[in-house]
Amino acid sequence: MSSFASKTYQWQDLSCAYRCCAEEGQKPILFIHPVGVGLSGQFWDRCVSHWHSQGQSCSFYIPDLLGCGQSALPHYAYYPEDWAAQLHFFITSEICQPVILIVQGALFPVAMELVHLDPQWIQAMILSGPPAASLVSENTDPTWQKVRWNFFDSPLGWGFYLYARQESFLRQFSINQLFAKPEDVDDEWLKMLAAGCADLESRYAVYSFLSGFWRRDYRQKMQQTEQPVLVVMGDQASSISRDGGAESPEERLQFYTKTFPNAQGVVIPGRNVLPYESTPAFVKVCQGFLRAQGL
Repeated sequence: MSSFASKTYQWQDLSCAYRCCAEEGQKPILFIHPVGVGLSGQFWDRCVSHWHSQGQSCSFYIPDLLGCGQSALPHYAYYPEDWAAQLHFFITSEICQPVILIVQGALFPVAMELVHLDPQWIQAMILSGPPAASLVSENTDPTWQKVRWNFFDSPLGWGFYLYARQESFLRQFSINQLFAKPEDVDDEWLKMLAAGCADLESRYAVYSFLSGFWRRDYRQKMQQTEQPVLVVMGDQASSISRDGGAESPEERLQFYTKTFPNAQGVVIPGRNVLPYESTPAFVKVCQGFLRAQGL
């Protein structure tokens, strides 16, 4: 990733970090990283490095969402609309041209809010392992979301975060919930997470995610999305939430491809972190989709 420049910009008096490898005249791709203990834009490094090595010219933009990585870590309860507003400002002030969105997992709601905030700035979307259908098909009671936030934003939550930062927990959680093969939970992954959660102020983004502020009914917005969409699902995809239900990868894929008016789907080997665990296969299907779309 040595060819990538590290930069910052100011949004609402907060410093927002990103890395980019911008080539004039090449299509810009914006990567939205997942939120979790230690996660940031570095999640995409392996994927982007492989993509870059394949010789397909693109401009890559990898931001850190507020509360994550090298961006400011304010004590906020983050909603999808907040991160979408941050990214909208980033696109319109730093990239200054419409982008292709690639979004990981349960940050799908941020992509949806971003697309509908200002559709002209989004050319296409690629969804890597989006959430179970039940998690984006019904509204969650905001009262309970706030109850969960208040629990996490307390000494009990502090204790939980200290526990969740331990390498033993991160390794076991990754094996149990994220990766198809235990051996793929490698030192590179664990070191990335350790570095990402070294600053305890990173806990607020995680608390926001665990509080479920992102869980609501997105079907209407999906049906109103005109951009072409590719849904990439792992053949061993599972839901981290207990509310995700016993849903097969094919059933989840069918939900997304039928709800979006202009979507196609593909299943590749892997589970829930495809850009990291199944990098060559993920990059290959993304590149094929973009070529087919003339992008």
